[in-house]
Formats: sequence, structure tokens, C-alpha cells
Amino acid sequence: MPPGVAFTPKQIQLDKKNGKLYWCDREGMRVMRANLDGTQIETLIETGRGDVDRRDQTRWCVGIAIDPKRGQVYWTQKGPDNGELGRIFRAGIDLPSGESPDERTDIEVFFDRLPEPIDLELDLENRVLYWTDRGDPPRGNTVNRASIDAKPQAPEIVLTHLMEGIGIALDLPRNRMFVSDFAGSLYVAQLDGSKERTLLYAQGNLTGVAYAEL
Repeated sequence: MPPGVAFTPKQIQLDKKNGKLYWCDREGMRVMRANLDGTQIETLIETGRGDVDRRDQTRWCVGIAIDPKRGQVYWTQKGPDNGELGRIFRAGIDLPSGESPDERTDIEVFFDRLPEPIDLELDLENRVLYWTDRGDPPRGNTVNRASIDAKPQAPEIVLTHLMEGIGIALDLPRNRMFVSDFAGSLYVAQLDGSKERTLLYAQGNLTGVAYAEL
């Protein structure tokens, strides 16, 4: 991919079957995708443009998850630190015909008034969305989850006491998740938050995390 295409790329998601890479461009205020070889770069959502908009953290796109089967993309706009203005959005994975990334009509707010939502992961088999929240307790410094088909009144908090939780990755066959925080720790726990243990600590400022079987 050519340099300068993205401003501050954040979480990435791979759609291997369809040959696409998705990511959020935080201060670029965009949700983007490209082919795996870096060609056909597209902006799917644009929440602002220019230096004035860039100072508004409610426009910052951070975490992303995709549902290729149902053709949907989810992303977070974190808001200011501990601002209770964080939101999670959902829209079609493709830009509607005749519409532009900054004026889409199919965007819905999935959750709002969150402390500071960051990264997302989807359990597509069970239709559950997981996310980290970097804000202050009691709702922040947590891992949360919610059904994406029958949205509850409030998210379920499954993991607490993180130190600015950011990265999350799911290992669904083994019913576990991996979480990293800005204090430099890497945790593993069951998907319901039980059996939590620390794998690494004092590793510097950890942000994203990915899980792969080699």
C-alpha cells in the first residue's frame, strides 16, 4: 500500500475468503478496505475531514469487525478520554449505490454513551460482539459483549480491572479470548470472563493483539 494513504491506521480485520483487508483510520476519521495486495483502496465511511474535525475525538474511528456473510461492518468511535461519548456503529459492508462515504443512509448506532470503546471482535456463530473499553471503572477498563441480533438494554461486562484495555482477539474453538492493555499486560480468559490469568506483564504499551495457530 502506498505511504500516506491512511493517517493513523488502527485495528485491522482480514476477510480471507473475499480477499479484503479492513481497517479503521483513527485521526483520518475513516473506515477503509483494500485488496490483500494493497490495490483497490476504498473509503467506506468518512466521519470528518480536515484539522478542525480531527480535533473532535467523537469522530475518531478505532475498532472494527466485519460480518461478511450478512454484509455488515461494525466500528467504534471512541470519543474523548473517559468522556462517556463513545459509540459503536453498524452499516453495510459495501457503500450503497449512489451514496458517498460521508453521507451514508444505512448507518445505525449500535451502542452509545459508552466510556471509551476501542477494539472489536465478532463471534459470528453465536452472533455476539465483544469489545474493550479503555475508560474509567466501573464500565471502563473492561471487556464487554452483546448480542448483535437482539440488543439488550446494556452490554454485559465479562472482564474487569484492566489497565486501559485495548486489544482483543477470540479463540472460539477453545472458548477463550486474549486481551492486551496499555500497561503492558496480556491476559487470557474464557469468553464469559472466567479463569482469567496473566500471560505477560510489563511489556511496554501494548495495543492490538491477534491470535493465530501456526
